Amino acid sequence: MEKVTFHGIEVDRCTKCRGIWFDRLEKEALKRLEGSERVDVGDPKVGKEYNKIGKVKCPRCKTQMISMVDAEQPHIRFEVCVICDGSFLDAGEFKDYKEETLLDFFKDLLLR
Repeated sequence: MEKVTFHGIEVDRCTKCRGIWFDRLEKEALKRLEGSERVDVGDPKVGKEYNKIGKVKCPRCKTQMISMVDAEQPHIRFEVCVICDGSFLDAGEFKDYKEETLLDFFKDLLLR
């Protein structure tokens, strides 16, 4: 993992898959900051492939994380550690999480 800082908020980005680890409330804080999508430099196609992995361990404590969906954009799947209270978004997912578009609305309708 490499440290990436944006406006004083430090997140960890995997040097292999380019997914991002957010400590508690960091992803929500970054979502509100203009330009913060720049921390997500990974290829969304690679991120989609990593979504197929069923059992993901927390990069902090090595506990198996649980898979979640974003309440506002249920097509976005990410992992959460119940011990560390952090979350891991695969490459490209933070950009998608940050930008809610009309296309997202239709994607979400298809999932319901």
